[in-house]
Amino acid sequence: MFNSNFTDWTITNIVIRMLVAMFLGAIIGINRGVRRKGAGMKTHTILCLGSALVSLTGQFMSVEFPGETDMSRMAAQVISGVGFLGVGTILVSHDHQVRGLTTAASLWTCACIGLAVGCGFVEGGVLASLLVLFALQGLPAIDNYFTRHSKFFGVCLEIDNTNAITVFLDKMKEENILIETFEVIKPQIKKQNMTIIATLKINNKYQRFHYKEMLLDIDGVLSVQDI
Repeated sequence: MFNSNFTDWTITNIVIRMLVAMFLGAIIGINRGVRRKGAGMKTHTILCLGSALVSLTGQFMSVEFPGETDMSRMAAQVISGVGFLGVGTILVSHDHQVRGLTTAASLWTCACIGLAVGCGFVEGGVLASLLVLFALQGLPAIDNYFTRHSKFFGVCLEIDNTNAITVFLDKMKEENILIETFEVIKPQIKKQNMTIIATLKINNKYQRFHYKEMLLDIDGVLSVQDI
């Protein structure tokens, strides 16, 4: 049976839990802040503190009013409610990429860490924070390695005429490049250019720059970006 020294209802443990929640929220927020994401250190710290307070309040109610309250109900509301906060960080950029999902996930996880620390499961909160930091700091390098060595190549092409679509498709067929996904996005405002979003399965995974140059040479293609 797991026995934590932080589960006892004492003023010392309350202070420790709040301070630990504040610290863990801050270190996760620093990672987001230095990357100039939508939610930084202040947001993560306040969120983690608030979640810890909710958890402490639930425990306080169960101590003061035994049998009359369910401390898990308040925690459940935090977990579902933070989703609305995370939605505010998710945006679709001008190049049609979805941004902010990682920040939204870190906010939700930060709330869960605050709940864990607030109810006395400090060890779990600390371990989760370390793993979150590894996921935010270490996994991108691993992800970039596999992306660079993948034969799947996502591109966003800005084109100025519809004929470029046909030329693009013919060029892919000529180069024996398989098109996994393909979408043409028409402008909502006049005088804006159309966009092609495609995932290609390229033949030589080590020469992506060659494929980008080839796409730029297509008549009507104004720019090419990786996605």
